[in-house]
Amino acid sequence: MTTDAATTRVAASALSPRWWWGFLPYVAVSLVHVTAILSGWDAASEATKLALMPLLVVAVLWGGRGSQWGPPYTLLFVALALSWLGDGAATFFPFLDDELPAMLACFGLAHIAYIVLFWRFLSVRKLPWWSAVYAVWWIVLVVYLWPTLGGLALAVAAYGLVLGGTAALSTRCHPAIAWGGAFFLISDTVLAFRLFLPETMPSGSSALIMITYTLGQGLIAAGAVVATHAARAARESTV
Repeated sequence: MTTDAATTRVAASALSPRWWWGFLPYVAVSLVHVTAILSGWDAASEATKLALMPLLVVAVLWGGRGSQWGPPYTLLFVALALSWLGDGAATFFPFLDDELPAMLACFGLAHIAYIVLFWRFLSVRKLPWWSAVYAVWWIVLVVYLWPTLGGLALAVAAYGLVLGGTAALSTRCHPAIAWGGAFFLISDTVLAFRLFLPETMPSGSSALIMITYTLGQGLIAAGAVVATHAARAARESTV
């Protein structure tokens, strides 16, 4: 039996059959949010955007019932809280002329929390060789965008480094987390082109950003719930 199959079997035995119910409000609001973007309903898109991460916290609390509180959930909630601040940078930091640096800082710290979470607590395998594609992604992105970044060049390069690190280290974890890391990276890649090369992006790119972002965050959170339950079940089976 492979490591992934064994992890899935152990997690299934530890999880409540209804553990995923808590994610339904998050999925519903994500769909409303993307629909609001596509329809140009700005008031709804802004309100639903600020509701996403709190709903994901609720989903994790529901799915994580029965697990022992510890560093994994602490780091996950820190990452979600920082992501929430990044999502609402314009709302939470109205005194700034440009919210982009605050957004990069919040999400950069969120990715650092994810990196520690994946590396120290949720890893189940070695780093696969193909994860090197994320290093290639970072080099190509920075080189391509560098002439357009201006004073934000170093900040964007540093953010890209931690984003790529999150995606690379997610490959050591449950498959849902690995997919989540990939979708998160796709979202921020599209966002980078929309911010710094807007003339190259189609009109529907904002919706694509949020589709991949909500998928990424949701899969990471769901994978973390499954992985922590599996770890608990594995510990109990050895007692």
